[in-house]
Amino acid sequence: MKSGLNIYSVNKLIKTDEGYLDTVQKLKEMGYSYLQFSGRPFDVELINKGIEETGLPICLTHNPLAKFLEESDKLMEDHAKINCKNIGLGAMGLPTYQDEKLFMDTIEKLNVVAEKFAKNGFKFFYHNHHIEFIKMSNGQTMFDYMIENAPYFNYTLDTHWLQYGGVSVIEYIKKLSGKIECVHLKDYGVSLKTDEEELKKALKTTDQLNFNIMPVGDGNMNFKDIVKACKEGGTEWFLVEQDNACTFDDPLAQVKRSCDYIAKEL
Repeated sequence: MKSGLNIYSVNKLIKTDEGYLDTVQKLKEMGYSYLQFSGRPFDVELINKGIEETGLPICLTHNPLAKFLEESDKLMEDHAKINCKNIGLGAMGLPTYQDEKLFMDTIEKLNVVAEKFAKNGFKFFYHNHHIEFIKMSNGQTMFDYMIENAPYFNYTLDTHWLQYGGVSVIEYIKKLSGKIECVHLKDYGVSLKTDEEELKKALKTTDQLNFNIMPVGDGNMNFKDIVKACKEGGTEWFLVEQDNACTFDDPLAQVKRSCDYIAKEL
């Protein structure tokens, strides 16, 4: 199966234009077929140069909340220039989730933007973390509120954060069938801490554990069933995202593990 990478995963390697172009070439060589642009400022000229040099299309982006609320027309103009129809929001910021009224008002405003996108041939994508599974005062999770009240939203479902949020990954894939053209594949696993000082401070067994973001295939998630459900739900772009890849000495080796696993096993 083909896969792509959210280049945010290797953000410390793409801070300069030269680093970006060198990195996307290496991602092409290791087997990735498309990319999500995120992790550095949006630059039409640079993005198009990367596409020309590698042939890897940009299938999705992440952009700050303010751009959707204040510069939605500019977002469409810029994405047309890179031939990308999927415009994504990575997160709304903690204060938005801490205030129910602000949260609901923001979702309403974003749905208006998403409707505008749809009428102009673009799609708005919301990327979930675990925070959306906070329960509101009415007992409904924030994520379910979005699903119910924002009909123009599409979703970049993140498999790890669904699992971490305590919900059924497959259930939400099925619930959002037709709205999940882009999916983040990210594994979830458990490991023992190795730092001696941390282990000395541990008061109970769970304090001795790390609950990790892992390369696809290295954790405990059943990606064969997940990918099957995604395909049935209309997923076209399977994007690896490994938030912690840059904490390792060789971030590219980390994201290559996912690429190799997907190509061989999925």
